[in-house]
Amino acid sequence: MEKVKRRSALSALGVLSLGMAAPTLSKGEVVAEPYKVQKQTLKTDILVIGGGTAGVVAAIQAARAGRKTILVENGSQLGGTTTTGGVAFPGIFFAWGKQVIGGIGWEMVQEAVALNDDRLPDFSIPHGKQHPRHQVRLNGQLYAMLIEEKAVEAGVQIRFYETPTSAVFQKGNWVVQTVGKGTNTEIIANQVIDCTGNAYAASLAGFTLLREAVTQPGTLMFQIGGYDFKSLDLKLIQARYQEEIKKGTLVKSDFRNNIVGLLKSAGDNIQHVLGADSTTSESHTQANIYGRASLLKTLRFLRTLPGCEKTRIIDVQNETGVRETYRIDGHYKITHQDYVTGKVFDDSVSYSYYPIDVHDENGVLPDHLKEGVVPTVPLRALVPKNSRNFLIAGRSVSSDRLANSALRVQASCMGMGQAAGAAAALASMQNKTPLDVPFGDLRKLIEEHGGIVPGSSQKG
Repeated sequence: MEKVKRRSALSALGVLSLGMAAPTLSKGEVVAEPYKVQKQTLKTDILVIGGGTAGVVAAIQAARAGRKTILVENGSQLGGTTTTGGVAFPGIFFAWGKQVIGGIGWEMVQEAVALNDDRLPDFSIPHGKQHPRHQVRLNGQLYAMLIEEKAVEAGVQIRFYETPTSAVFQKGNWVVQTVGKGTNTEIIANQVIDCTGNAYAASLAGFTLLREAVTQPGTLMFQIGGYDFKSLDLKLIQARYQEEIKKGTLVKSDFRNNIVGLLKSAGDNIQHVLGADSTTSESHTQANIYGRASLLKTLRFLRTLPGCEKTRIIDVQNETGVRETYRIDGHYKITHQDYVTGKVFDDSVSYSYYPIDVHDENGVLPDHLKEGVVPTVPLRALVPKNSRNFLIAGRSVSSDRLANSALRVQASCMGMGQAAGAAAALASMQNKTPLDVPFGDLRKLIEEHGGIVPGSSQKG
């Protein structure tokens, strides 16, 4: 009896001590234990990894085809290069006066243009050597909201802030582990589509990847203002700029050795971050830090120039956009020759239209396609060698460096994304791997959702 009384007294003292040590609580408030990581297993037909330009289209296509679809994205919004990267001009959708890329991507672009009261270019007027004339300009943040709405309406389960850590093929399905803030998830999927832009999921799965020894520079997109370009003494500014480069206070490759171009463009797609790599969190961190530091240093320099004293940053993206990292070694590698001659394959699933566009430390000189040429993308280039139930879409397409410099642009990635989403959906329905899906079935599904397949009656 004495022991019981003593234990009760000690308990009371403990409670009293806790009450004295605890913060003052509002009504209904409690001192909570640290939250535990939520562990769960999810099952789905299609898992899309990466919610960028290609990934969001792939996921919407798969979901609209009636397949249960999960989309994993390690950022905070969809759209990738177009939204987070700030390259809010995803063309080009028309070639030689005819539409060559349509479907879900074009649907989303048109809605964003209409809702912002923007205007489409006149695609019937040839762009000549100035292909940006046919670029569609978007409000990037509006576009991000619109495509998220469309994904949710289609039934796509979006999982932001999650990153895959392993991918294993077991008993006809993929088992993918992901981690995120407070989550540790196992996703069992019949088909996987890697739309990371870095072939990251393909790497986790153990497939062979390709990469250049030196990759293209990245770009931090921003906008500056506060000066009247027409009134500036450009010769003086150029001379002062070269002096700073000689001193080593500015780096000529950061803005393509073109301070006049920077001022004229007001910062639109002009910066270069050499070696920018989004493959890992560490490498992307370095690209972000360098891009922002370079911009800040250059801003301070601009404000010392006559007429530029009030130069200011109007807008700047959250991260440095990256042009090139890894590509898959697919069942077919699209070559430069294939691209510039517009080769049509038996399994061509989408078009691409853009000049060869390799950036380097000196800038970029686009190599335009000859009149009438419209390149195509075969399904085999979206499938890694030795894989089953696995596709990629976007800039990781199996291709050589020169072809990839054009294939990587957003409109082309949208076309690939829709093709991959359709192929994965059909493979899931038919219990096959994507390359075994009858091509007639694939063509039909893509066209039912507005996509344009090479040889399709919809072209033009």
